[in-house]
Amino acid sequence: MLRIRLAERCLASGRRDGFIGGPVHLGIGQEAVATGVASVLRKSDRIFGGHRSHSHVLSMGGSVYRLFAEVLARKTGMSRGMGGSMHLWDQPNGFYGAVPIVAGTVPLAVGAGLAAKFQGTQDIGLAYLGDGAMEEGVVHESLNLARMLKAPVLFVVENNLFASHMHISLRQPSETMARFAIANDIDYAVVDGNDVVKTRLAAAALVQRIRSGQGPGFLEAVTFRWFGHVDWREDIDVGVHRSADEVNAWRKRDPIARLYEGLCNAGCFDEGQMKVLEQRISQEVQDAWERALNDEPPSANAISEYVYGKRAA
Repeated sequence: MLRIRLAERCLASGRRDGFIGGPVHLGIGQEAVATGVASVLRKSDRIFGGHRSHSHVLSMGGSVYRLFAEVLARKTGMSRGMGGSMHLWDQPNGFYGAVPIVAGTVPLAVGAGLAAKFQGTQDIGLAYLGDGAMEEGVVHESLNLARMLKAPVLFVVENNLFASHMHISLRQPSETMARFAIANDIDYAVVDGNDVVKTRLAAAALVQRIRSGQGPGFLEAVTFRWFGHVDWREDIDVGVHRSADEVNAWRKRDPIARLYEGLCNAGCFDEGQMKVLEQRISQEVQDAWERALNDEPPSANAISEYVYGKRAA
């Protein structure tokens, strides 16, 4: 969680200071969801994200340096510098891709899960999506298809209460997303998405059931992003029902601080260890940023090469 937090803070600063040309969608405050879920996954699983997926790829062991290089449009990036923050790919670590099309990867996760089923691997497909994506028709088609075919796929809904700038109370008759799992007869769990332990336990139970061949699962993790829809601003001036008081209230539920306090209270960790950890990861992130910043961008011919490929002689 700390690595994700510090990496995204670095990206926020880079965007604010003009080093990053494209938009970055930050999930600071939501680190416990990806961290808890990833802790029960295999690298052979097939994971898909959306436009806010830095945490998803890093939680699977993705390189901070290659993430930075991608966002900075360097040829050493995860997608060779051609996609930026919203087009991440790290298949060796199980991350099959993120796209900016809301809910665009949800049916792909179902297909990937079905492929794993036919291959007999006991791997699963996994789709990360937000509460806003639940309003896309393709999600409901995917839920139905996954249930009917008993596809080994886990739908993880990061319910941060906002779609872009609009609060869920202005978009849906209920704030709970689990009602869609109930409607499709899919096993589900609802957790405090700012509690990494509870998220891990709920994900573990669902994943175990999915791997045993009992069909899809649905995890709703209620959380909150500290920053606005895109880039480093809090957006408390453009959001509906998003106030400074609400943001501050959620900051008090910081998933990293909660885990730290829990470990200290249990006698498993202390302030000195935390400082060493922060210093080590902070240096790692800074080194990755400086290295990526000095890398070369893709060549002018790269677009045609990647899109059309080289013609056979």
